[in-house]
Amino acid sequence: MYTNLSNFVKQKRKEANLTQEEFADKTGVALTVVRKIEQGKDNLSLAKVNQVLLMFGSKLIPMNAKEVEE
Repeated sequence: MYTNLSNFVKQKRKEANLTQEEFADKTGVALTVVRKIEQGKDNLSLAKVNQVLLMFGSKLIPMNAKEVEE
């Protein structure tokens, strides 16, 4: 199980045998965006995060915190 967004993206990218640069090119985002996500930075654009996650058929959505904890 993935503990957070940065671990999820990093692991999936590695499973796809892509460098950060290759991944950025494939997803159409700047290399700095990929690096910020993988480093767990707080100031990320939701649109950019979802652009990256779509590579894996996923997207970030709001959820009730109580439901996630259960």
